[in-house]
Amino acid sequence: MGRVEGLWRYPVKSMLGEELAEAEVGGRGVDGDRGLALLDVATGQVASAKNPRLWRQLLTFTARATDEGVRITGPAGKGFLSTDPAADGLLSGLLGRRVSLRDTPPPRATLQRSVPEEVLRSGVEAEVGHTVSELGRAAPVGTFFDFAPLHLLSTATLDRIAELSPRGSAEAARYRPNLVIRTDGPPFAENDWAGRELLVGDGLHLKVLVPTPRCAVPTLAHGELPRDADALRVLARHNRVEPLPGLGLLPCAGAYAQVVHPGRVRAGDVVRPA
Repeated sequence: MGRVEGLWRYPVKSMLGEELAEAEVGGRGVDGDRGLALLDVATGQVASAKNPRLWRQLLTFTARATDEGVRITGPAGKGFLSTDPAADGLLSGLLGRRVSLRDTPPPRATLQRSVPEEVLRSGVEAEVGHTVSELGRAAPVGTFFDFAPLHLLSTATLDRIAELSPRGSAEAARYRPNLVIRTDGPPFAENDWAGRELLVGDGLHLKVLVPTPRCAVPTLAHGELPRDADALRVLARHNRVEPLPGLGLLPCAGAYAQVVHPGRVRAGDVVRPA
């Protein structure tokens, strides 16, 4: 089926993450992935760049796991540890909104998801419609995942998005996958992976759940990557599928998965049907 081309984790939700050579993957996903998130003190909701008007600045921060804690680096290059007692104040000052860095979500935690098509029409600073989603319906309790603990994306899908994009490129970082799988299969094959089980390397066993519906996040600037509305427009025009009954046709790329049996994953590991 393919091989692991890239392995990623994002220690703080909605911040830029880090590419890894290898990692342990268990029921809570890649070790250290989305281990922390910011809580909006005013609303009690989890901060997410899915609401670009409020939180797109999170994608100017980078988070990397260290033995002392998560090192967060702001847009001006200043870094501090998540364990620093001053972390909440530093983040609140940089974001212009009072936030609290948490390692556990509040009960029945929610986040705001701006309607992606309205963001495309009106821009990232506009007040647009949104939905309120409960976190982690297919993830362990007490985690910050939007839906499930792993996100898979194939190189064939990325290559096709690039072919259809006016820029001629499609960066994996925009879609925030955990595993980028090099495959010679057709683009958007992840649509058909739902219900299948995969083996990765020597021991990791995954169950693929649903295609991944895309929000406005891929269109936003990610660090040095500029804003790119076509990162979503291409999917809206060429790959609308219904991830779950009743959701309707949504622009999708990649697939969500759960862990059946944990294991260690390395770049280059073979991915095959279970």
